[in-house]
Amino acid sequence: MRIALDATYSIGANLSGVGVYSKELMYGLARAHGDAVFHYCYRPHRFFRSFSESIPPNCRRRPLGFPDTCRLFHGLNQRLPSVPWLRRAVSTFHDLFVMTGDYSTPDFRARFTAQARDAATRSDHIIAVSAFTARQVEELLGVEPARITVIHHGIRSMSSAPPAARASGREKVILHVGAIQRRKNLARLVAAFEQSGLEEWRLVLAGSAGFGSAEILRRIEESPRRAWIEVTGYLTDSSLADWFARAAIFAFPSLDEGFGIPLLEAMSARVPIVTSSRSALPEVAGDAALLVDPEDTAALAEAIRGLAVDSELREMLIEKGVRRVAEFTWEGAVAKTWDVYRKAG
Repeated sequence: MRIALDATYSIGANLSGVGVYSKELMYGLARAHGDAVFHYCYRPHRFFRSFSESIPPNCRRRPLGFPDTCRLFHGLNQRLPSVPWLRRAVSTFHDLFVMTGDYSTPDFRARFTAQARDAATRSDHIIAVSAFTARQVEELLGVEPARITVIHHGIRSMSSAPPAARASGREKVILHVGAIQRRKNLARLVAAFEQSGLEEWRLVLAGSAGFGSAEILRRIEESPRRAWIEVTGYLTDSSLADWFARAAIFAFPSLDEGFGIPLLEAMSARVPIVTSSRSALPEVAGDAALLVDPEDTAALAEAIRGLAVDSELREMLIEKGVRRVAEFTWEGAVAKTWDVYRKAG
């Protein structure tokens, strides 16, 4: 079988969630199916950059849009190229929050919506990364359920922290991982931190700036607990693993998520979680986290304080998290994706 994939998002060191998904799937498929040939297709601005990274022996590089003889094309980020040679197509849909919330500019929302509708129409089959996203694809884009398969993300281990960091034990740190943007609900997290009464604790926000970051950073500067709040910017994998090894609580009160990979990373790193009771987050967390209404600042503050003072609750959630995260593997995602290819191709 010959399969082409949109490899555009897999290039670079600072990968987004879509980039991690793309790379894990691309390389996992190549390893699992050595007798198949995979064409990694890059948009022009990424094609030449791709040569800085090695690819498996059964893979070929192609500029996206050039004629291709592959029997199936997989769009890894809810869009498909407008090319006449496309025969059969699969698209992965990660989320549709751009269509439903005020999390982007009007121009970006219009462009995103047009691309999503086009991919939904032209795909022979759609992979949704959660049941929540699958329902959105069905309701917002009119895709019949028979054309949608839910395949959860896997997890990269967060156990790669330096030995010294692992041996130092947990600190009084509440960690959040994700872009500094409106959708992540960080202004409320800061307010909840202020209300929690945890005077010796720090709040660490790890992530690069995103949509609406200016207002969030301004709120942090005005906080009476400013000296106890750290904004790290984007972190390398090793630095992120270090923070997961140090943190005693992971707080992720996002307003909207198509999946929520940071929850799995926290479970893998044995950090107890407080997260949102909406979107895909309850689906990922299961019973291994405290779920709160993300718009209820007092409830969020109480949940954080409860975890901070109750060591038995922390240990219970940690053990549940260890069992929960074992259910999410990239090997499983690769196998299920291959089954979709066989049906669609």
